[in-house]
Amino acid sequence: MEMHIPAAILEARQHPPSAPIPRGIEFTFSPQLTARFDKETRAMWSHWAAEPRPCFNPTLLADIRAYYEFLVQSDGRVECQGEEHPIEYVVLASAMPGVFNLGGDLELFNQLISSQDRAGLLRYGRACIDVLYRNYVAHDLRGVTTVSLVQGECLGGGFEAALSSDVIVAEKGSRFGFPEILFNMFPGMGAYSFLDRKVGQKNAEALIASGKIYTAEEMQALGVVDAVAEEGQGEAEVAALIRKRSRSHNGLAALAATRRRVHAITFDELLEVVHIWVDAALRVKVRDLKLMQRLVSRQNVLNEPQQVH
Repeated sequence: MEMHIPAAILEARQHPPSAPIPRGIEFTFSPQLTARFDKETRAMWSHWAAEPRPCFNPTLLADIRAYYEFLVQSDGRVECQGEEHPIEYVVLASAMPGVFNLGGDLELFNQLISSQDRAGLLRYGRACIDVLYRNYVAHDLRGVTTVSLVQGECLGGGFEAALSSDVIVAEKGSRFGFPEILFNMFPGMGAYSFLDRKVGQKNAEALIASGKIYTAEEMQALGVVDAVAEEGQGEAEVAALIRKRSRSHNGLAALAATRRRVHAITFDELLEVVHIWVDAALRVKVRDLKLMQRLVSRQNVLNEPQQVH
């Protein structure tokens, strides 16, 4: 099957004819990022598996950007088993059990701050908001709704990534928070902007400044999470949500687009906050860097997800 995608960007493979009830097509962008189109729900899923830590390292950010470029090039349609299908949902998820994403690459932060590398920090921050903003605007694909499925730890930049979607579904047992304040920093890649639009200034600042870890149920009560599923049932919950919305999909997708216009977040706004974040990072003290390094050590053992924080 011809996907019309440069081989250097991705490798695609269709389910073999012998597969029982084939549902779609899978894509491999890199060892850290795969995607799957489900023709029954018209949903394009991506799953990240960051190495060596479940965080947004520069290579993963580049992989995500390549995937998002593919979505734009697709013009919202995928060929599957000889037929063309529309993409109506774009879903973010993790391939690592128990961890959605722990956010920024703290080891890289430590190195860049220690060397006072302003350009490096700005380059990393810009790469982060580039992919978050693309998801926030639904990749400029008309009629597309974005969904984040959180299964496990969702911290820092991982939480920001989840917030960039129109809808957040979380499994019970998932945990949310911004630990940056613990090492005298703040989440600078969209947290304030997304939360301010979602739950207001007071709640946004309380969430960011507390350093507290919140449950999925607490996030739902606050209005951050839209649906909570039983553990292990997240994908089924997303599918059920899509089926429930099917008759009203056009209207609900237009409503989401209207929300983005009325409560608009611009790329320039995100970039200005990144500059504030860089300035703050360059003022971090040695004792804060030591704590950051301890958090890196804890991230490194996240092959055992239950011991995250």
